[in-house]
Amino acid sequence: MSNKIKITEEQLKLIEKLGVVFEKLGLTPAAARIEGLLLVADNTELTFDEIRETLNISKSATSNAINMMLSMDRIEYITKPGDRKRYFRTHIANWKDSVKEKFAETGMLHEIMKEVLQQRTASTKEFNKSLSEFISLFEYLRKEIPLLFKKWEATRK
Repeated sequence: MSNKIKITEEQLKLIEKLGVVFEKLGLTPAAARIEGLLLVADNTELTFDEIRETLNISKSATSNAINMMLSMDRIEYITKPGDRKRYFRTHIANWKDSVKEKFAETGMLHEIMKEVLQQRTASTKEFNKSLSEFISLFEYLRKEIPLLFKKWEATRK
């Protein structure tokens, strides 16, 4: 019995397109295609075997990619009563929380970069200037992004 799900040629092309983008954003090729599949497939919850067979990737590549994505909190799994399988799904439903979490992470980076600048030698003026501009941009974004988010939410009501 095949666990391959039905995917159209257009969906396959879109999965590949998404895969290339996700690779550029730091995912492995297998993880990038899995994320693409979970976004594009008609069924939003797929088993390990459905993912593996549909994308035609090895068990180890599938397992490694899924474990990496779980640890990165890019996907999650659920179980269903009476079924021992795990069903994987993307976190797109929780995107607002993810954006807020990533924004908080940039706040930590901002604080550390300020410390780095304080420790820098004065002899690297160009480097220090670039670092200072980087810090300045983060300070600006930390003020503006929450305001933009609130404005956007107001348009959704």
